[in-house]
Amino acid sequence: MFSVFQNPSSATSVSAKPNCWDWALLPVVLAVLSLFAYAAMQMSRPFAVGETLAVSLDPAVLPYYLLRTILRMFTALFLSLVFSLVFAAIAARFRLAERIMIPLLDILQSVPILGFQAIAIAPFIALFPGNLLGVECAAVFAIFTSQAWNMAFSVYQSIRTVPSELQEAARVFRLSAWQRFWRLELPFAMPGLLWNMMMSMSGGWFFLVAAEAIAVAGQDIKLPGIGSYIAVAIEQRQIAAILWAIFAMLSGILLYDQLFFRPLLAWADKFRFEETQSETAQKSWLLDWMRNSHWFRRAGSRFWRWLGRSLSWFALPLENQRSTKPAFWARWQISGFWIELLIGLMMLAGLVRLTIFIHSEVGWAEVGHVAVLGSITLVRVMVLIAIASLVWVPVAVWIGLRPAYSQKVQAVAQFLAAFPVNFLFPGVVLVMVTLDLSPNIWLSPLMVFGTQWYILFNVVAGAATIPNELRLAADNLGLKGWLKWKRVYLPAIFPSYITGAITASGGSWNASIVAEYVTWGKTTLVADGLGSYIKQMTEAGDFQRIALGIGMMCIFVMLLNRFFWRRLYDLAERHLR
Repeated sequence: MFSVFQNPSSATSVSAKPNCWDWALLPVVLAVLSLFAYAAMQMSRPFAVGETLAVSLDPAVLPYYLLRTILRMFTALFLSLVFSLVFAAIAARFRLAERIMIPLLDILQSVPILGFQAIAIAPFIALFPGNLLGVECAAVFAIFTSQAWNMAFSVYQSIRTVPSELQEAARVFRLSAWQRFWRLELPFAMPGLLWNMMMSMSGGWFFLVAAEAIAVAGQDIKLPGIGSYIAVAIEQRQIAAILWAIFAMLSGILLYDQLFFRPLLAWADKFRFEETQSETAQKSWLLDWMRNSHWFRRAGSRFWRWLGRSLSWFALPLENQRSTKPAFWARWQISGFWIELLIGLMMLAGLVRLTIFIHSEVGWAEVGHVAVLGSITLVRVMVLIAIASLVWVPVAVWIGLRPAYSQKVQAVAQFLAAFPVNFLFPGVVLVMVTLDLSPNIWLSPLMVFGTQWYILFNVVAGAATIPNELRLAADNLGLKGWLKWKRVYLPAIFPSYITGAITASGGSWNASIVAEYVTWGKTTLVADGLGSYIKQMTEAGDFQRIALGIGMMCIFVMLLNRFFWRRLYDLAERHLR
C-alpha cells in the first residue's frame, strides 16, 4: 500500500546546518517568490470599465507579460487541481452523483471558452468594483475552463480502474473512504494527473488570446500578457511580433518544465504500481538538489507530517465505521429517489422551455440546418481523432517506455500543445488561396492541431506506469510485434487512451469555432460546420442563434460521450483493469 504522504527523508535526522546545496537553492526560491509577489501586486490596482489598457509590441516588455501570464495560468491550475480531486472523488464513489456529474462534465467541456467568459465577466467585475482584480479573476476563470475538465477525467478514470488487489488490501486494513482516497486512490492517479496537468497548462496557452483579450459592454479589455500581445500582433499583422511571442512562450514553457513539472514527475515515480526497481524513472536536477539540501529536507519532512496529521483529522475512526455506514447509505438511497425525481422534472421543464424557444425565436427549419452542420463537424472530429490515434499512440508508448527520450521530448511536446492555432493562419491562408484548396477539407486539421496532444500526454502517462515486472514477463514469454501490443501494451494504456480521446474530442469541438472560420487581414476562409456557424452568429450578434449553436454542440458531445466513449470507458473498467 502506497500513500501520498510517503517521504523517504522523514525517518532520518537531518542536520540544521546549511550546506552548499542550500546556498545554491536559496537565490532560486527567493527569485521565484519575489517575481510572483510583484506580479500579484500588479494584478490589483484601480481600474474602471472603459479604461484602455495599453499593450505594447516592444519585445522588451515580453518578460513582464510572460510573468503575468504564467501567474494567471498557475492560479488557474491550482483551482483546477482542487476541482478535479473533489469532483473525481465524489463521482467515482457515489453512483447517483456519477450519473449526474459525468454528463455535466461532458456539457462543460463542450461549451466554448467564449461562452464561459460571457457569463462570468460581469459578475467578477461587480465583485471587485473599481479594481483590475475583477478582470483578472475573469481571465483566470477562462483559463480554468480550458484546464480543469481533462484533469477531472484523468483522476476519475484512475480511481475507477484501481487494481482489485489494492482495493482488497484497503478493505483488509479497514481504511475509511477518506483514508482510502489519500493513501490509495490519489497516489495511484498521481502519474496520469501530472501528465494531464502539463497538458492543461498547454491547453491554457492554446486559448490564451481569448482569455486575456476580453470584450465587455462594447469595450475591449486587453490584460498585460502574452495572449493580449498575440492578439494585438495579429490585428496589426506584425509577423516579427508573433515570432517574438513564440520565443517568449517557449522560454516560459522551458522554465516551468524544469522548475515545476520535471521535479514533480521525478517525485511521483515512487507511486508506480510495481515491486521491482523501475527502469523508467524520471530524473530532475532540481529535485536532486532539494534532496541534498538540509533545509529543504527538514522543511519537506515537517510539511508532509503536518499535512498527514491535518488530513487525518477528517478520517472516520475505525470503531465507528460499521455502525454509521448502513444508516448513511440508507439515507442516501432514500434521498437519491427524490433527487432523481427532481432532476427528471427539471429536464422536462427544460425540454418544454427549449421547445418554446425554438418555436418562437429561431424556427424548426433553422434547428434542422444546425443539426446538419453539427453532423458535418461530428464526422470531422471522429476522423481526425482516429488519424491522431493511429499516429500518436505508437509514438506515445515508445516515449513512455523510454525515460531518457521522455524527458527530452517533454518540453517540446508541451510547446507544440501550447502553440495557438492563430499563429498558423498566415501560412494556411496563403497556401490555400494560392493552391485554391477546399476549406471543407484543408481547414479540418486545424481542429485537432491543439487537441491531439491530449492523446499523446495521456498515453505517455499510461505507458510510463506499466509495471516493469509485466514487461519482463512479456519478454520472457517471447511476446513480440503485434502479439505484444495486443496482450500487453494496448490493454495497459487503454484507460489512459480513452481519457485522452474524450478530452481531445471535446477540445476539437471547441476548437472548431476557430478552425472552421479563419481570417487573416481581409481574407476569410469558411468551412461548413457547427463551429463556423457559431463564429458567424457571434460576429453578427445574433444571440438566439449563438445559444442554438452552443446548445446543439452540447447535445452532440453528450450523445457521443454517452453512446460511444462511455461504453469504451466501461470496457476498460470491467475487462482491462
